[in-house]
Amino acid sequence: MDLLRNSYANDSDDEEPEPVNDNNRLKSITDTPSLPSKRPYPEPEEGHYRPARKPNPPYNSNPDPPVPGRYVSKRERSLLASLSTVPTQNQSSDLIQKPSVSSPTVLGSISDSQVPRHVLSPKGSSFRTGMPSRMSVSLTGHAKAVTSIDWSTSHVHLLASSGLDGAVYVWNVWSSGEKKVRAFLHHNAPVKDVKWSKQGLSLLSCGYDCTSRLFDVERGVETQAFKEDQVVGVVKFHPDNVNQFLSGGVKGSLRLWDIRSNKVVHEYIKDLGPVLDVEFMACGKRFISSSDVSGRNISENAVIVWDVSREVPLSNQVYAEAYTCPCIKHHPRDSVFIAQSHGNYTAIFSTNPPFKLNKYKRYEGHWVAGFPIKCNFSPDGETLVSGSSDGYIYMYGYKSTELIKKLKAYEHPCVDVAYHPVLSNVIASCSWDGQVSVFE
Repeated sequence: MDLLRNSYANDSDDEEPEPVNDNNRLKSITDTPSLPSKRPYPEPEEGHYRPARKPNPPYNSNPDPPVPGRYVSKRERSLLASLSTVPTQNQSSDLIQKPSVSSPTVLGSISDSQVPRHVLSPKGSSFRTGMPSRMSVSLTGHAKAVTSIDWSTSHVHLLASSGLDGAVYVWNVWSSGEKKVRAFLHHNAPVKDVKWSKQGLSLLSCGYDCTSRLFDVERGVETQAFKEDQVVGVVKFHPDNVNQFLSGGVKGSLRLWDIRSNKVVHEYIKDLGPVLDVEFMACGKRFISSSDVSGRNISENAVIVWDVSREVPLSNQVYAEAYTCPCIKHHPRDSVFIAQSHGNYTAIFSTNPPFKLNKYKRYEGHWVAGFPIKCNFSPDGETLVSGSSDGYIYMYGYKSTELIKKLKAYEHPCVDVAYHPVLSNVIASCSWDGQVSVFE
């Protein structure tokens, strides 16, 4: 017992045991492995005693991988492992590397609190005359070509735009903060046209996904979708009935929709090419359509005047030249309408039967060159403004048809232009490379 007590009393591995007289006992004791406090087990020689090691706890035999982001206790890991709901490490990393991306619709405020007073007051427009001469606001956001822009007539500080990137944006033009205040990404294909309702904050768009979509701009939500069997290229609200709109598509179909019932009220069927533009006249009793005739090499049906209620064409030989007209606009006061022609000019027509072409006057100087170049009248009807494939904005006198001013806007084609509904010296425009600008 004394020998054993002396041997185990030495706790240090660095010190050798005290010598004893009984060499056989000393050898048997030193050969027996002890449990060191600092070093791992020494490997005993062959034939010597190997002590049995304590087995690992059951929960460490096959440990679950830790869940990233927070601490998980052993009891919770055991419970989750029994329910087979704990994702593997690869799955967890995939969830982190590929998060679900959601694009919010409401990006800013549509309030007019920061809008200049002369913009909100129609009386102030009389002090703002003259032609636009410089770019005052640049609005960036579209990744591809912008196809259409439109000012709101009820909220004159808001501008809408649509693009081939599938986006419809609403801009608070004069805001000192975020100018892109709404982003409607509900279309899953390029968007061709966008129009404001004359009442309230409703916005209508259409595109290559064969739908027309109605948005509530104040809430930032889509309220309705109108599905068709064709790509929809143009939409237009009825001037006297806010619950109806007209749509035209690439199959040549023209349909008058009722928003309340989500059904087609009238359909205008004729052997047409893709519909490029529509415009109401005569207080909504008639409308004009233009369609693509380039594939047919004929002038018939290029511009057609329709009777809304009877669903029949009143004239289908309005434009005798074999050019496609990508834009139709009605004068705000006089009984005339214009058609932008791919012949690089804008033709003038009468809105009264037999809808004759004015052979003595036309607006020339700008270039269309195959692009969907649009034009527009000023609110007072004294000026016509047109985009151009050379990137300029052309301004003509309405009565004289003479070029008043030519303003360089972009390096790429200027696709659409729109006068401000209140200020006669403010014009919005967009380009084929995705820019939206305001000039004054």
